[in-house]
Amino acid sequence: MATGISANRLELLQIADAVAREKGIEKEIVIASIEEAIQKAARSRYGAEHDIRVHIDTKTGETSIKRYVTVVPDDAELDETSLGMVRLSDALALDRDAFVGQVTDEELPPFEFGRVQTQMARQVVTGKVREAERERQFEEYKDRVGEIVNGTVKRVEYGNVIVDLGRGEGIMRRDQSIPRENFNLGDRIRCYIYDVRRETKGPQIMLSRAHGGFMAKLFAQEVPEVYDGVIEIRAVARDPGSRAKMAVVSNDSSIDPVGACVGMRGSRVQAVVAELQGEKIDIIQWNGDEATFIVNALAPAEVSKVVMDEEDERVEVVVPDEQLSLAIGRRGQNVRLASQLTGWQIDIMTETQESERRQKQFAETTALFQEALDVDEVIAQLLATEGFLSVEDVAYVEPHEIAAIEGFDDDTADELQTRAREFLDKEAAAQDARRVELGVEDAVLEIEGVTLPMAVALGEGEVKTVEDLAGLIPDDLRGWFETKDGERVREPGVLEAFNLSPDDAEALIMRARVLMGWVEAPPEPEYEEEFVSEGLDNPEDYDLAVAEGEASDA
Repeated sequence: MATGISANRLELLQIADAVAREKGIEKEIVIASIEEAIQKAARSRYGAEHDIRVHIDTKTGETSIKRYVTVVPDDAELDETSLGMVRLSDALALDRDAFVGQVTDEELPPFEFGRVQTQMARQVVTGKVREAERERQFEEYKDRVGEIVNGTVKRVEYGNVIVDLGRGEGIMRRDQSIPRENFNLGDRIRCYIYDVRRETKGPQIMLSRAHGGFMAKLFAQEVPEVYDGVIEIRAVARDPGSRAKMAVVSNDSSIDPVGACVGMRGSRVQAVVAELQGEKIDIIQWNGDEATFIVNALAPAEVSKVVMDEEDERVEVVVPDEQLSLAIGRRGQNVRLASQLTGWQIDIMTETQESERRQKQFAETTALFQEALDVDEVIAQLLATEGFLSVEDVAYVEPHEIAAIEGFDDDTADELQTRAREFLDKEAAAQDARRVELGVEDAVLEIEGVTLPMAVALGEGEVKTVEDLAGLIPDDLRGWFETKDGERVREPGVLEAFNLSPDDAEALIMRARVLMGWVEAPPEPEYEEEFVSEGLDNPEDYDLAVAEGEASDA
């Protein structure tokens, strides 16, 4: 083909067939690229303004080159993209029967390729074939994300390993390899495809041996129950080359998921450990109860108590004093992997630390009651022991709950509640004065959900108007986490002390925006007349009635 289109017809087809087989692409794509190459060469020879089309018969190899001419109106605007177009007046000079829209074609004779045309044709064919090869690779591998593939190390560049996969080429970056694992040219390697990206330089097949999915797939190969779906791997957390945790659950109550993954005398897990260069693997029973799952994830450490904060997805874990180092692990590895596995931020403390904190909180609450209620230490301690944590608890609880405390009666309860309310009123007056001093406008207090202490906190945070509040985002109120020097650091919010949920913080800001006229107020829920007529004008009553109605219908 390089010497011209007069080349042997069968030879042309044989070349196309050989290229298609070698590159793993369709023969028709190679033929189309050759047609385009000849077309460009012909336009170079006969003129770039001509509409020249080339067709190669895929059975005989016969090549035809035709020039097409299209007749257009005299007022048509023609430019360099108007290939093969001629105005009607010019067409009539050659053919009296010409008309607008007429398309004629003319067979052009074969020609020998010159040096320039040969180079141009080679570039076109090479480019088209490479493009088709890339597209074939992308289509082949995009659906193989999540699979383990075998390959051969082709080269190593700055710690990145280029792997020949047979019908494609993948890359394993330095951070996706197991530390201290070295590969040489020609080494056989098993990798996990975690991403396939379409880029200008061709599809990028991203490989990994450090990905959690690699370990999960290795277990699927070693454990038939995992492969068959009887045992599910719910989560994996890895410190590649050092230690890993894997949570498993069985869909068959008669099969122990942990035992099945470990295998007889550890045979199954050891096969995976060998592939992962001796990485220690903790196989953990997954549990739908988050607290139980977190306790399991911290194994081999024992846990005494778990306190969960679902809004911030943080959990406080109390362990025996002698278990602290085991729970945290070397360089924090055990608690870090448990946190990755469960998705919860885990804070570890010892029983001694928790006891000291409880005692400190008890002493602070006792001192608060002594000062606010003007009572002696014994009464203050009794209130704290019964679970009263604030003056508000005392002021607004049902009187009989206070009177029920041993040694108390109704008169004592009334007197304590009176003192509590007087203290709160005095505090509220002081806080309101502080709000005014800070310059927080009255309109801020009119926003539903904003209390006096909140208004003071907003003022101290330079949020003094409804507009100031409307311009915030929930994190500005609640606080957020940032990573600084590799450590997760808490940045306090303006209303950090009030423990607002994400929904509550967003609701406050939205109400401020509604007052500013930036957004429209959400429509009030509509309740059906039959429920309103029965006096169910409370949304909770309405929802309860609907639920009861649905239950009775069922």
